Amino acid sequence: MTSAADILTLLQERGETLAVAESLTGGLLAAEFVAVPGASTVFRGGVVAYATELKASLLGVPPPLLNSHGPVDPSVAAALAAGARERCGADWAAATTGVAGPDPQGGQPVGRVYVAVAGPLPAHAAVRELTLEGDRPAVRSGAVDAAVALLAERLAITITSR
Repeated sequence: MTSAADILTLLQERGETLAVAESLTGGLLAAEFVAVPGASTVFRGGVVAYATELKASLLGVPPPLLNSHGPVDPSVAAALAAGARERCGADWAAATTGVAGPDPQGGQPVGRVYVAVAGPLPAHAAVRELTLEGDRPAVRSGAVDAAVALLAERLAITITSR
């Protein structure tokens, strides 16, 4: 499995940068990257938009999309990643949205998670739907792992764990 450190190393070698947009993970994804020494050479920043209206005002998710689909939706995840990339001036961005529990939200079950990546080219964009099991911390942790894995895939790297 590719780690946050591996991703940051590759991005630094490429001269590229990274940002994140988070909802259910509440900063855990950013923390995964900034825990790596030297992250500031690559990591531009992130936005924790926990409240639905902040997804629109801070990250540019279209309000009609949020109104019609709710915040836990693959199109919203893609828009969060694109918004973080644009708003933070980064080459790449990863995003998380979903339901960590303990209760369902907006008709979505606990454990329904979407992670997304946006990159320099439209072909780099991707969204993955997950159904994660476990308690709230397990769902949030699983979402971080999935976002890191999707970013690694989109960067087209397969680095073995160190």
